[in-house]
Amino acid sequence: MDIYGERVHLRAVDLMSSPADFPEWIEPMAATLTQERFGVGPEWIFERKFDGIRLIAFKQGADVKLYSRNRLPQQIPAIAAAIARLPVLDAILDGELTWGSEHAGYHVFDVAWLDGRDVTKLPLTERRALLEALPFTPPLHHVTEIIDAEPWELARNEGWEGVIAKRRDSVYEHRRSKHWLKMKCELTQDFVVGGFTDPQGSRSGLGALLVGYYDGDDFVFAGKVGTGFDTRLLNDLRARLDALALDKTPFTRATGLPRVRENWAKPEIVVRVAFIEWTGYGKLRHSRLLGEVTDRDPRSVVREAP
Repeated sequence: MDIYGERVHLRAVDLMSSPADFPEWIEPMAATLTQERFGVGPEWIFERKFDGIRLIAFKQGADVKLYSRNRLPQQIPAIAAAIARLPVLDAILDGELTWGSEHAGYHVFDVAWLDGRDVTKLPLTERRALLEALPFTPPLHHVTEIIDAEPWELARNEGWEGVIAKRRDSVYEHRRSKHWLKMKCELTQDFVVGGFTDPQGSRSGLGALLVGYYDGDDFVFAGKVGTGFDTRLLNDLRARLDALALDKTPFTRATGLPRVRENWAKPEIVVRVAFIEWTGYGKLRHSRLLGEVTDRDPRSVVREAP
């Protein structure tokens, strides 16, 4: 059955490889995390980054197999049935699985194989055209292009996890690629430094700051901050923390404290930290140092609500 528009179909056939054996597995393409925040341009497509798990779908006739990024089988009957109904002989779809209030959703953003053909060498715009021609019904959803001058600001305002920037001409690479960039929305908060770990390798000064906040009389450990420094700041902080050295931890409520190369300090230095989210264990995820806060009483630093 021909479900494609004539122009897209002819262009895709010209660029597709010859028919080959249907693969049992493909290594999914991964985006590279970036701290850059840029807007739309002629060479980039922006998509919403969904907060779920990667899901790769393999369809051969009515047989559908679902796998996680690490090739672990996933049993999701509603999604498998919706893919089985698609009017194509075989396909490999790539997307993100999310859970709503009632049902799971499969947000498909790419196609690696379609009707006997490997389409990974097609540019992203060609693959998106093929994908958008597939008649999805819930719980299948097309991941649409964001049409906004500042996609990352839109993501922040909407409360999304972030956005993915993809080069329009990018092929589907079976690795982490800088042709796909992920920009995660971050939270920021002040924390008090209660110690640090020793540096390793060629790094000078310190390895990571051990930070926390106050909850009443308790000084609560919130995790490590190991990025966002330059060499000068590393050495400056190390000298100042050495002058505040303690023999034991100042944290009165803590889980997951380091047990090797740890050093403790009086909680007098306040820093501002960016991070993605709080984990279920009350720790910072993907934290980075933004700078020191010099005009705040450490005892006023508490855990803030997003």
